[in-house]
Amino acid sequence: MSKENTPQRSKKRVAVLLGGWSAEREVSLVSGRDCADALEKAGYDVTRIDVTRDLKALVNALTPAPDAVFNALHGRGGEDGTIQAVLDILGIPYTHSGMRSSAIAMDKPTAIAAFRAAGLPCPKGVVVAEEDLGKGDPLPRPYVVKPTHEGSSVGVYIVLPGDNGPDFSGWHFGDALVEEYVAGRELTVTVMGDKPLCVTELRPNDGFYDYEAKYTEGKTVHICPADIPEDIAEQCKDYALRAHNALGCRGVTRSDFRWDDSAHNGSRLFLLEVNTQPGMAPLSLAPEQAAHAGLSFPELVSWMVEEAQCD
Repeated sequence: MSKENTPQRSKKRVAVLLGGWSAEREVSLVSGRDCADALEKAGYDVTRIDVTRDLKALVNALTPAPDAVFNALHGRGGEDGTIQAVLDILGIPYTHSGMRSSAIAMDKPTAIAAFRAAGLPCPKGVVVAEEDLGKGDPLPRPYVVKPTHEGSSVGVYIVLPGDNGPDFSGWHFGDALVEEYVAGRELTVTVMGDKPLCVTELRPNDGFYDYEAKYTEGKTVHICPADIPEDIAEQCKDYALRAHNALGCRGVTRSDFRWDDSAHNGSRLFLLEVNTQPGMAPLSLAPEQAAHAGLSFPELVSWMVEEAQCD
C-alpha cells in the first residue's frame, strides 16, 4: 500500500455492518471484527454497527452517512439483497454485489437457471416443497439436500445408499434443493473484480465440507493453490468468472465446485454456487487466495472499500 494514499484514506469514513439475525450471525461477527481492524490498520475511520431487525436504529447509526459501508453480513438479510436495497435507498456506496445480483445468488434454483443459461455445468437437481421432504427419494441416491436460501452449508444433508435418510422433523428452512451427489474433490475460486485469483482444494478431515468444517480450525486442510491439472485449474477460473458475470456481480465473490476425477466417469467439473458475501474470518478462503496473489488482508479490504458503489 503506497504512503501517498494513506492521508486520503484516513479521511474516509467506513461503517462496517456485522452480526445480523441469520443462522450465520456468529461468522459475521468474526468477519466484521477482522475487517474493521484491518480497515483501521489501513488508515480508515471505522464505525462498527451490529445490525438487527430495527431498521430505524440502523438508519440512525448510518446518520450522518459514511463514505462507504463494508458489508460483513452473511446469510438472510445480509446477502440476499435486503440490506443492499436499504443502502441503495440511502444512497450509500457498499461493498460486494448489488441488490439484484445478491438476491439471485441467494436463491439457489434461480442462480442455477442463470448458470445453465450461460452454459455452465451444474449438478442435476429438483426443488422439493418442505411438506414433501422425507416422503421418498426425489432423486436416485446418493443425493444432497440443501435449503434454497441459506449459505455456509447450513442445513445441508448428504443421503447415501443404505441410509435411513435424514430426519426432517426439525427442518425450518422452507423448500429444499435436492441435487445429485457429485463424488470427487471440493474446489473453490475467488473472483476479485474481473480477475479469478486461484483455485483452492478443500479436504475435510472427516465427512464433508459442512458448517463445522468451514469454521473450526483444524477441521479442513486448504491446499492453495490446488494440486490439480492446469487445464482443470484454468477451467475452474473461467467458470468462476463467467458465473460472477452471469449474475451481474461486482467486488469479491467466491465460486464453489465439485470435480469428479474418477477414471470410470472421466473428469467432470460442476459449479455448485456463487457466494456474493464470501467469509472474511481468519479461516476464510478469499483472504487466503488474495494473499497467494500478493495482497495483504488490509490491502484486500481497502480495495473492496474503494470499489464500493450503490445501484
